[in-house]
Amino acid sequence: MPFKPWFANIFIILSLVMLSACSTTSEQEDSYSDPRDPLESINRPLWTFNWDYADKYVFKPASTAYVKWVPSPIRSGVHNAALNLNEPFTIINNLLQLKFQRAGKATGRFVLNSTVGLLGWFDIAKHAGLMREEEEFGEVLGTYGVGDGPFLMMPVLGPSSVRDEVGDLVDGYYWPLAVIDFWPNVARKLIIGLETRGQLAEQEALLNDSLDPYEFVKNAYFQNINYRLHDGNPPVVIDQEEEDDLDDMLEEF
Repeated sequence: MPFKPWFANIFIILSLVMLSACSTTSEQEDSYSDPRDPLESINRPLWTFNWDYADKYVFKPASTAYVKWVPSPIRSGVHNAALNLNEPFTIINNLLQLKFQRAGKATGRFVLNSTVGLLGWFDIAKHAGLMREEEEFGEVLGTYGVGDGPFLMMPVLGPSSVRDEVGDLVDGYYWPLAVIDFWPNVARKLIIGLETRGQLAEQEALLNDSLDPYEFVKNAYFQNINYRLHDGNPPVVIDQEEEDDLDDMLEEF
C-alpha cells in the first residue's frame, strides 16, 4: 500500500489548513465526546509515541541529516521519481469519479515525466503547466457517500480514518506499486518520508504553539480531508444556531 509516514499527513494538513490554536482549544473546552473519535483513549497515547518519541529520536534527526548532506538536485530527482509512481492510481481514481480532465492531466504528467523526464527524475510536466494533483481511492469512496469512519492515530503512519486506510490499501494494488519488489519499495517510501519530514520543519511551530496538539491535528485532518474531497472548494457550512440568529437580526432590521 502507498506508505505515508505520519508526518506526511501532518505536512499536508498544516500546508493546506493552517488552523489557529484558538479554534482547537475552544472545542476541547466544550468537554464533549467527539463522535468522530470514539477511540480517543487509544489514539492519544499513539500520538504521544509518534510526536514525542518516534519523531524526536528517529525521523527528525534522520531528515535533518538527509537535507544537510544530500545535494539538493539529487534529493529533488529521487523525490520526483518516487512520486511519479503515484500517478497511475491518480489516473484511475479520477476516472472512477468521472473527472476526465484531471485524469487526462495525470496521464500527461506520467507520460512526460516517465519519458522526457527520465523515469520521473525531472518534473517536466510541471513546466508544461501540468501540476501534480494526487487523487486517492479514499476520495473515491467519499465522493460516493462513504463516511470517514472513526478517526485513527496510526503508529508511525499518523492521523487517518477507516475510509482512508481502505483507500490506501486499494491504491497499493494499482500498477506499478503492486509489482515493485520489497527493497526498492522500502527505498521509495524512505525517500518520500525523509523529504516530507524535512519540509515539515518550517511548520513545527504551529504544533508546538497549540495548547492541545492532538486536537489540533485531528481537527485539521478532517478539514484537510474535506478540502481534498471537494478539490480545494469545500462547501461553506453554516451552523444552524448562527443562521437562526442571523435571520432574527435581519427581521429586526
